[in-house]
Amino acid sequence: MGKGKPRVFVASTFLPEVCSEFAEVFDLTFAAEASDASGPLNELTTLSEEGMRFDGVLFSLDVAMRSEQIAGLPESVSFLATYSVGTDHIDLELARANGLAVFNTPGVLADSVAENAIFLMLGAARRATESIELIRGRSWPGWNPTQLVGVQLSGRTLGIVGMGDIGERIAARGAALGMKVLYHNRRALPASHLHGEGYRATAAALVEDSDVLMLACPSTEETRGLVNEALLSVAKPDLLVVNIARGDVVEDDALIAALASNRIRGAGLDVFAGEPAVDPRYFDLPNVFMMPHIGSSTIEARLGMGRILIEGVSRFTAGEDAPNRVV
Repeated sequence: MGKGKPRVFVASTFLPEVCSEFAEVFDLTFAAEASDASGPLNELTTLSEEGMRFDGVLFSLDVAMRSEQIAGLPESVSFLATYSVGTDHIDLELARANGLAVFNTPGVLADSVAENAIFLMLGAARRATESIELIRGRSWPGWNPTQLVGVQLSGRTLGIVGMGDIGERIAARGAALGMKVLYHNRRALPASHLHGEGYRATAAALVEDSDVLMLACPSTEETRGLVNEALLSVAKPDLLVVNIARGDVVEDDALIAALASNRIRGAGLDVFAGEPAVDPRYFDLPNVFMMPHIGSSTIEARLGMGRILIEGVSRFTAGEDAPNRVV
């Protein structure tokens, strides 16, 4: 890479504040079709064929970077910077084989996602969907002692699948609400850890002992379809399922059947399989509190995500190691 700012093709749309900080360290070219998952990279190829040189591509979850896209990248591109923690949309092995460095945004959005997890849990527990519909529909008849009775979280058990950085922050907030914290992980935490004694060796053992099942794990071969009919069959009838992980961790047919039959109490969902195409059956379930994947949607998280990419790429171009380099 030559002297001066790295030349970066921006394939997704970001907040003006974030773009302003990117522009301080990168020479940016913005895609004209950032809303089209394939259009931006086609534009990158066209610009490169016209003689423009790019050192890297900046994108997010809305732009796939799989075999077809990586194969079409100009030879000058040496790094990919994804504005996300997850890398499911990137073929990491092919990126490695092609000598591409890949950067993501770990850590900086953990607090925002943890806060959203608590918001979803509270919304499911206190029947927020029904309450919002009642008052916004201008049909609230006034207070009465049997109206929209939910459950109190204090004194209940929060079971977390995935006790990583985000999981631990959720645990701290759950404990502050007076909840007992259990967890299931690939590996148990040290016994000396604050929640070390809450380990459950299987997801089923965790569900059996939990009032809230909080999904905060990555999407892997082991976790995809984790919440299925068999798992829900051992749940308490008051169970709340909260998903801030990935949509494919849940089998929609199984969760919808359990919710529709009141086999479990409710769910708080921020992510969905095949999003933005949400299974339409969820919209007919009053015991589901849904948000459109806004876990990291705070100005603090958005700026932090941009800054960690700036730091990682800057270290890379200076020949230094970067903690957020995935490949």
